[in-house]
Amino acid sequence: MDPDAVVVGSGPNGLAAAIAIAQAGRKVAVFEAEPVIGGGTRSAELTLPGFVHDVCSAVHPFARASPFFRTLPLALYGLEWIEPPAMLAHPFDDGGCAMIYRSVEQTAAGLSRDAAAYRRLIGSIVDAWPRIERSVLGPVRWPAHPIALARFGIDALRPAAGLCRSVFHGDRARALLAGIAAHGMLPLDRLPTAAFGLVLAALAHIAGWVVPRGGAQRIADALAAHLRALGGELFTGTRIGSIDDLPRAKAVLCDLSPRPLLRIAGHRLPAWYRRQLERYRYGMGVYKVDWALDAPIPWRDGECRRAATVHLGGTLDEIERAEREVWDGRPPERPFVLLAQPTLFDSSRAPAGRHIAWTYCHVPNGSGADMLARIEAQIERFAPGFRDRVLARAVMGPADIERRNANLAGGDIGAGVTDLRQMFLRPTWRMYSTPVRGLYLCSASTPPGVGVHGMCGYFAAQRALNEVLR
Repeated sequence: MDPDAVVVGSGPNGLAAAIAIAQAGRKVAVFEAEPVIGGGTRSAELTLPGFVHDVCSAVHPFARASPFFRTLPLALYGLEWIEPPAMLAHPFDDGGCAMIYRSVEQTAAGLSRDAAAYRRLIGSIVDAWPRIERSVLGPVRWPAHPIALARFGIDALRPAAGLCRSVFHGDRARALLAGIAAHGMLPLDRLPTAAFGLVLAALAHIAGWVVPRGGAQRIADALAAHLRALGGELFTGTRIGSIDDLPRAKAVLCDLSPRPLLRIAGHRLPAWYRRQLERYRYGMGVYKVDWALDAPIPWRDGECRRAATVHLGGTLDEIERAEREVWDGRPPERPFVLLAQPTLFDSSRAPAGRHIAWTYCHVPNGSGADMLARIEAQIERFAPGFRDRVLARAVMGPADIERRNANLAGGDIGAGVTDLRQMFLRPTWRMYSTPVRGLYLCSASTPPGVGVHGMCGYFAAQRALNEVLR
């Protein structure tokens, strides 16, 4: 019996779409090209036996905060969140460190003269989150609470660098928010980079920058287990060369960014829509390094050991310069480095007494630059003696990342530039539908965009259920 719906790709969005369809009583099948499900939520022994590394995403505030995932019984399938004592550490050359804790008050207290400004800026978003959550993590539509959303938008639509300099007076608070905003993979003088910093900072207090016990794979495995419990089917190691090869179904939902979508469905799309997809802009790539370590990272400031996530980039000026260089096509000499150290809080990921570290920095899309020495230099800058603790390394440049996940063209883990022009004008904002009836996009290239929250898949599934699966 043919399924009612087929999903191509088993990332969090593909699995979320399949679950939403299965919950509605429809028969659904998921096809994954790789031998292991998960897309951006996979784990593997990348360095040495017994060392479990996250292949792409590692820290998951969006997953814990997701309005859809919160409704699912994922804990029944083994998903357990670990919340470290601190959400984020940002060390400086003077040996000090700025920290974000789950508590807004505790965080603000560490920012001295910027304490009140932090409470006003981030605390107000935390307070408003129940009213703006569906707008931030959903498609463009008239908001249920327009005044609350407008207040958020006044700051969110600004360039992050300008917001940091106008709101904060001290270097620590400015750098702290700038590093979070740099997750948006845009120059910090561009609109709307402040939005990335504000949302992720607020989520540190709302949901926590948590890690899943055992690795990111546990998220995908729990979603897949729930899907199977609902009667859904999963087929791995099944690469789809053309949507014509899929089983007959009323709906086909593609957890794909535009480039791989064109490869399998371009011949079915009208020429004008193909041209729009071809013009879709991918953004910065990433250069990723995983380490197996014989001991924890020897941070100069011991407070860094309280956080699973550490940002290495120094001041706002330095982070701003590094991100601008990447955008302009130059691999930075001093890259902004995002680091996770999950084994400080999850011993299941490494042999007894051993540890792992996960990092990446931004590079130009498709860059072949070797950033290993530069990344390690940034870690040594704040943790002298780090290299002495390395047992093994696994390096992935942009081409390696794309080979592991075709959605991440040129190593772009954001699945597309998220500046204002592409955010509102890109063809993937067609409310998940394509011009072909029954063919939908449900990847991070659709709203609300990048993040392990499953909302792109959920909303695409609702669209399909309303249009062709009634």
